[in-house]
Amino acid sequence: MKLKSFLLRYYPPGIMLEYEKSGELKTKSIDLLDLGPSTDVSALVEEIQQAEPLITASRTEQVKLLIQRLQEKLGQHSNHTFYLFKVLRAHILPLTNVALNKSGSCFITGSYDRTCKLWDTASGEELNTLEGHRNVVYAVAFNNPYGDKIATGSFDKTCKLWSVETGQCYHTFRGHRAEIVCLSFNPQSTLVATGSMDTTAKLWNIQNGEEVLTLTGHSAEIVSLSFNTSGDRIMTGSFDHTVIVWDAGTGRKVHTLIGHCAEISSALFNWDCSLILTGSMDKTCMLWDATNGKCMATLTGHEDEILDSCFDYTGKLIATASADGTARIFSAATRKCIAKLEGHEGDISKISFNPQGNRLLTGSSDKTARIWDAQTGQCLQVLEGHTDEIFSCAFNYKGNIVITGSKDNTCRIWR
Repeated sequence: MKLKSFLLRYYPPGIMLEYEKSGELKTKSIDLLDLGPSTDVSALVEEIQQAEPLITASRTEQVKLLIQRLQEKLGQHSNHTFYLFKVLRAHILPLTNVALNKSGSCFITGSYDRTCKLWDTASGEELNTLEGHRNVVYAVAFNNPYGDKIATGSFDKTCKLWSVETGQCYHTFRGHRAEIVCLSFNPQSTLVATGSMDTTAKLWNIQNGEEVLTLTGHSAEIVSLSFNTSGDRIMTGSFDHTVIVWDAGTGRKVHTLIGHCAEISSALFNWDCSLILTGSMDKTCMLWDATNGKCMATLTGHEDEILDSCFDYTGKLIATASADGTARIFSAATRKCIAKLEGHEGDISKISFNPQGNRLLTGSSDKTARIWDAQTGQCLQVLEGHTDEIFSCAFNYKGNIVITGSKDNTCRIWR
């Protein structure tokens, strides 16, 4: 094995190694999730060298410099103030979903008008309209981090794969017996997964357009699905109150997470795939050990349904958003609530951390989005102007652009 090059990954902090093994170029990552401004770099490099034979003594200084660069980046906490940049009247009929590519240079909108539109974030110009579905385009996604393909899932029971550059439709994936309501690319961008009201999820091959697997086991519609970081596991959340973890290679059930007593609203892995977080209409979130499928903690305190939940990039913090109009921040280690986010006057349907992990973004039926301090829970900014419920909001990878999507049929770019 021969090391060819290093790549820095800022969020979450890590170093990617490109190396050659029997003539093939491969990559592996060294996650540095606990790296902080006060970490002893020399000791850390020693530790890395003991565990990773590719990093020889001659590379010591180079690795030290890389880690110092990561430390500097982590020290630059984002204190960005957002201003309205553009209002886009995106579609004639209501919007369903909004998604950004990794850099935030463009984003997509799905709509009841049966199309998906691609937009340039910097100018607010429409780049392409993806036409061909015969019903509502409900779920939309980029194949991040690459960002050269788009998947759209529709109430017409099909999923389509498109070129970002040309807008050409590569494949139409047919096989579901009811509406497609969620979808996701695997991290390697070789598969797209679709979840449907027909109670199944399907995996599709991006190259040849063939169905690879059908995941059968839920007794009600699948409303959430996500891959883990390495792409070898996929998780489905259903209205049958359960979450199932599947082997993405074989379709075998690995764990069934039983414990919630109402519909599931969200289910996701943390970055290092050691934990699973599930949110439910039963007003609780549950934290599970991803290795054995056992429940480790139930996060309580909300007075109404949990509509969204998330980890920060390092997996140290958990945020929950509820129909009770509040959001909460929990420590993943202690499972204690460390802050309560109060101020919205309606359901909070979306919550996410910025990549730096020091800010939270929430979107609400009170027509506003808010930016919060992730340590104190203090509201730092209210993004006002939409005239109806906000159902979608997201940061870009740098954390300096926010997109909000509303039932008022507009998207707003804040920067």
